[in-house]
Amino acid sequence: MGVVYHGHYAEFYEIGRTEALRSLGITYKEVEAAGVIMPVIEIHTRFLRPARYDDLLTVTTNLKDLPTHHKIIFYSEIFNEAGELLNAGTVSLYFMEKKTMKRCVMPEMMKEKLKEFF
Repeated sequence: MGVVYHGHYAEFYEIGRTEALRSLGITYKEVEAAGVIMPVIEIHTRFLRPARYDDLLTVTTNLKDLPTHHKIIFYSEIFNEAGELLNAGTVSLYFMEKKTMKRCVMPEMMKEKLKEFF
C-alpha cells in the first residue's frame, strides 16, 4: 500500500520515550538497575494521515504531569517532513519493583531529573 504498517507506531512511541528520557540524562538501564521496571499497560493512538515509505518522521514525546504515584503517561506526536501531524497517542506505563512485580512509585533519581520541568 506504500504506507507504514500501523504496528510500527508503537515502536515509534518507544523510541520517543527512550530518547526523551535519555535527553534528560535518564536511561532505562539505570531505572532497571535501581530495581524498577516500566511495563506498558495501555496505548491509545489516532491515525490522522499515513506515513509513507521513506518519509523522514519526527517523534515528539512529552509528559503533561509529574507522576505522583505508580503510573506515568507519555504523550507522543509524529510528524512528516512537511510538518504535518500524522499520528498522536499516549502510552501509559506502571512503575513496578523488579523483584516482586508489585507497583511502586517513580524512582527518586528519575523524579529529581523530571521535577524541574513541572
